Amino acid sequence: MAGAGIKTINKRIRSVRSTQQITKAMKMVSAAKLRRAQDRLVSARPYSHKLAELLQRLAESGDAGHPYLERRAVHRRLVVVVTSDKGLCGAYNMNVMRVAQRAADASIAEGRPCAIYAIGRKARDYFRKRGYDVVAAHDDFAASASDDKARRVADAVVKMFTDGEADEVLLAYAAFISTLTQRPALDTLLPVAPPAGGDDAAKAAVDYIWEPGRDALFAALLPQYLRNRVYITLCEAFASEHGARMTSMSAATENAGELIEALTLKRNRERQAAITQEISEIVGGANAL
Repeated sequence: MAGAGIKTINKRIRSVRSTQQITKAMKMVSAAKLRRAQDRLVSARPYSHKLAELLQRLAESGDAGHPYLERRAVHRRLVVVVTSDKGLCGAYNMNVMRVAQRAADASIAEGRPCAIYAIGRKARDYFRKRGYDVVAAHDDFAASASDDKARRVADAVVKMFTDGEADEVLLAYAAFISTLTQRPALDTLLPVAPPAGGDDAAKAAVDYIWEPGRDALFAALLPQYLRNRVYITLCEAFASEHGARMTSMSAATENAGELIEALTLKRNRERQAAITQEISEIVGGANAL
């Protein structure tokens, strides 16, 4: 019986060690992907901030009648949800989907239908399973942001807004704070609300001479601003995904190591007990003779 117990423990140790090798490899892959995603996010932020600042100063110089700035009565909302295609990243997906679900449920409770634009297989499956109106889904982004992907999403969302299929568009994603911290966020994409500026920004606006006119600048900047907002959102979300997966796989690797140590200690105790029992039986037989 003792031999059978030791064999079972050895089998479990081999199984856990094999799992540990997998989680360690996934951790290393996620770390490499996180580095690339983080570099892409950091390099994109200065341009995004400058574009937002320019749009804010342009908006301070007076009202504009661009369709993307139009604020109308909200009869139907659209929530763009950015999640991963795969799991094994802790509570990353669930945190984002809960934020999006609360926004959708609140809209429906107010009598305003809410549609879901899912980026990532997890969001698509989650909301379809629960009966939400998933009007579009992407499961081919492979957790990597690019200008083409941002343009696809932005063009589709803008078309729905301008066609009247959605009066308000929200973005649900995980903002990248650090490798260990990803914060679920819910932002308004459309209608465009230029970022608020301080008193210094308002004073600096008088130094600008706009050429060509404001309407032409809005027509050129707003589509670019929307595509950039979507691109930055994808960068934030995918960097958060890789960070969450790396952290999760690191914890799994450490837990596997602790389990191997506990199983090894248990196996040694079983073996020691079996040896002690055999010695006792030999001594007992010798005394009987």
